[in-house]
Amino acid sequence: MIANRLKEIQDQIRHAEQTYRRKAGSVSLLAVSKTKPAQDIAAAYRAGQRHFGENYVQEAIHKQQLLGAFDITWHFIGPIQSNKTKLIARHFAWVHSVDSIKIAHRLSMQRPHNFPPLNICLQVNISGEETKSGIALHELPDIYKQTLALPNLIVRGVMAIPAPENDFARQRMPYNTLMQVVAGLNEAALDTFSFGMSGDLVAAIAEGSTMLRIGTALFGTRGGSGNNDNV
Repeated sequence: MIANRLKEIQDQIRHAEQTYRRKAGSVSLLAVSKTKPAQDIAAAYRAGQRHFGENYVQEAIHKQQLLGAFDITWHFIGPIQSNKTKLIARHFAWVHSVDSIKIAHRLSMQRPHNFPPLNICLQVNISGEETKSGIALHELPDIYKQTLALPNLIVRGVMAIPAPENDFARQRMPYNTLMQVVAGLNEAALDTFSFGMSGDLVAAIAEGSTMLRIGTALFGTRGGSGNNDNV
């Protein structure tokens, strides 16, 4: 079932690329596997998926141990607590949810020097929601410049989670606003625009997303402990 869902999502992505004149293959899929058991990740891996996103540090590390034989690229996509930055810096290749220069500094200092630089995205609170993490849109240029100067990090792009909308035109609006601000940055250094989820992936592709974070459409509704060892 997961393999079938993966193919359906990939077909939808390819169709949207063509519809909105995006380069074929320019949009990738990040499988959001938080709360899902290791065997679900293994099933997606066997169907060809290689990049997986997790929100909870300890759950993710447990899965990484179970799936150590798999060539998986792990992304951290959840809110970051200061006391978790050392573990995140050591156990992930990507971090999408850097929402302050303080967190960026900690990740930079705590990334082991014998590891490749940590790929990061700056999370922008594009809808201005008080309950969501993220940099205010007007703060993005300054924090971007500060983060570029930190060692052991590569600023790859931006991440956003706008307020849910059902209307297609309204889904596009916050992404369009974000990309207008991004256009004022040094775009040559940015290649990753991490936005779009199961409910708005077409709108995200239309506005320039390069990495969709898909969980529900691939794995089904949330649930499970993430601790099933049968992989």
